Amino acid sequence: MIDVATLKVDDKTALGLRVELPESSAPVVMIIGRVGFVCCGFLNMEAAEKLNVAAAMVMGVQSFDDVLHAEVRAATSKAQAHGIKVGMRGKDALKLLL
Repeated sequence: MIDVATLKVDDKTALGLRVELPESSAPVVMIIGRVGFVCCGFLNMEAAEKLNVAAAMVMGVQSFDDVLHAEVRAATSKAQAHGIKVGMRGKDALKLLL
């Protein structure tokens, strides 16, 4: 199943994407902002860095709400240039990408 949702974060809007994968206990979950995204650990941060995108990664998430409350574990250099730091909440990182 694929879930796509519009998410309000303060007064701005983001796009949530959640994909259940066959034979996996964890889905792919990401929330996309205007200049970058916060994603689960399924996505490759090395590739995001090479592609020069602003991406922050959280882990152990199942839902959009989980992404917003999880701790950022990694961020590309472009995400860091937007002010994202390892250890901040996903919601705070997302705000910097909206």
